[in-house]
Amino acid sequence: MEYVKLGPTGLDISRIVLGCMTFGEPERGKHPWSLAEEESRPIIKRAIELGINFFDTANVYSDGSSEEIVGRALRDYARRDEVVLATKVHGAMSPGPNGSGLSRKAIMTEIDASLRRLGTDYVDLYQIHRWDPATPIEETLEALHDVVKAGKALYVGASSMYAWQFSKALYLADLHGWTRFVSMQDHYNLLNREEEREMHQLCIDQGIAVLPWSPLARGRLTRAWGATSERTETDQFGTMLYDTSEDDREIVERVAEIAEKRGVAQAQVALAWVAQRPAVTASIIGARLSHHLDDAVAALELDLTDAEVTRLEEPYRPHSVVGFS
Repeated sequence: MEYVKLGPTGLDISRIVLGCMTFGEPERGKHPWSLAEEESRPIIKRAIELGINFFDTANVYSDGSSEEIVGRALRDYARRDEVVLATKVHGAMSPGPNGSGLSRKAIMTEIDASLRRLGTDYVDLYQIHRWDPATPIEETLEALHDVVKAGKALYVGASSMYAWQFSKALYLADLHGWTRFVSMQDHYNLLNREEEREMHQLCIDQGIAVLPWSPLARGRLTRAWGATSERTETDQFGTMLYDTSEDDREIVERVAEIAEKRGVAQAQVALAWVAQRPAVTASIIGARLSHHLDDAVAALELDLTDAEVTRLEEPYRPHSVVGFS
C-alpha cells in the first residue's frame, strides 16, 4: 500500500479509501443494495489486511447503521490510532425542522450522534456532505472549528460544491482564524471530469487533498456497456449522475480494450487513470466483494502510458454538473 499526506496536514492516509456507503442494514435508509453486518465485516477486515487505513462513512448512510457496522468492525480488527476514520454531516437524520443541514444546532447534535454510533471519542476527518444554502457559511465554519477545539474531530473536510463556494469557505476560515478545510471529496471519474475545470485547480493551488467519490462511475467502468447490477437497478441517485451517451459508451469500451491488452480487470484501468491525475490524493472505493479491494490496490501499480491516457480521455465530451445536492 502507498501512503500520502492528507493535503496540508501531517496525517498519513492510504491512497485507497474504503467508502462505507455499501455497508448498512438494507431495511434502514434508502439503500436496499447495501450489505448487512455479517456481509460487511469480511470486506472491512480485508481492507485492513491490504494496508488500507482510511475509512469513509456518513451519518445518513443506511440511517446511521453504516457508522454502527464500521465502528464495531474497526474495534475488532484494528487499533483506533492505526486507522483514519471519516464521517459526514448534512443530510436529514430526523423529521423535524432542525434535523438536517449545517446549522450550529445540527452540527453539534450530529457529531455526538455519529461518535456514539461509531463507538469512538473522535473522528479524524469530519466533512460537510454538501453545501447548505439555508445556513450562513460563517455559522457552519465556526461550529466546525468548535468541534475540532472540543477534540471531537481532528480535521474538517468538504464534499461536492462549486469552486466559488469552496474558495469562499477557505477565505472566511483564514479571515476569522477558524479551522480550515483540508480535503475536498468530489465526483470524478472517466465519465465525469467536470471538476478539472475549476475545483481541482483550486485544490492544487491551496494544497487541498482531493478524494474522488465514485471513481468507477458506480461500476459502469468495470463491466460491458449496458450491463447492470443489483445496485444499478435500485440506485436512483446513480441514475441521475450518468446518461447513456455514445461518448460514454466509447470510453467504457476503451477501458475494456486496454484492460484486455494489459491482462487486468477494467476496474484497475479506470482506477489507475484516476490515481495518475495531478490533483488526486486518494480514491474512495465502494466494495461489495473482497476482490474489488484487491483490484483497487493493484491499480496503484498500473502505470498507464501517455498513449493509453490519451486514448481513454479522447472521447470525453462536457457533461452537466451533477451531484451537488
